Amino acid sequence: MNPDFDYTRLNAEVIDRWVEEGWEWGRPISAAEYERALAGDWRMLLTPTRPVPREWFPPLRGLRVLGLAAGGGQQMPIFAACGCECTVLDYSARQLESERLVSEREGYSIDIVRADMTRPLPFEDGRFELIFHPVSNCYIRDVSHVWRECARVLKPGGLLMAGLDNGINFLFEDGDETRISGRLPFDPLENPDQLDQLMREDCGVQFSHTIEEQIAGQIKAGFELLDVYADTNGEGFLKERGVPAFWATLARKKPAPTP
Repeated sequence: MNPDFDYTRLNAEVIDRWVEEGWEWGRPISAAEYERALAGDWRMLLTPTRPVPREWFPPLRGLRVLGLAAGGGQQMPIFAACGCECTVLDYSARQLESERLVSEREGYSIDIVRADMTRPLPFEDGRFELIFHPVSNCYIRDVSHVWRECARVLKPGGLLMAGLDNGINFLFEDGDETRISGRLPFDPLENPDQLDQLMREDCGVQFSHTIEEQIAGQIKAGFELLDVYADTNGEGFLKERGVPAFWATLARKKPAPTP
């Protein structure tokens, strides 16, 4: 692998193109959906199909929320409608443009930050009270860094809601979910054949992650796990058979120890 290969830059370019082509996770909510959210009728997704339980959310008015890799104008407008102080970070210019367009259309303020979550997050310690992180860390190699940075920028007792790819989709090639043809771990920076597969399927550069990385990694970074659920793909053979391909976790940053 070329040591100068910048896979996150390539991913940002790929996602920009997907948005232009109508990607479902790049279509912002409508004005009618925003109006319903103002009236308390809303749902949010961390994973493809199963809404986040309402009981996971603390009282939202005035809450300082970071949408981490959450551009696209889907979740952050709902947080804004609920009275939150919102910041969104993403590396896709098109995803962030959707955030800007919705905020201007609906007349709310949001801090829009274009940055790469593989780098230190550009926020001071303890700035946020909730981080909403939909499925996206499959596009980065080192998730432990993300959990450490989430813990740093959350205040003690702050909440992390994360959507996680459990890796099963990496076992299949060319959309055929009826035959296992791949292997885990899936790391295209180590395995050229896996990179070739991703390029052929126009998937950007993605990585599988273990439960130790995804969930134990949160615990090691200073979180306590409060709840978890599983979800399926949005369509296809695995969904038809109820095979879970994703997890969602609710975790809380441990309070600072008392003197």
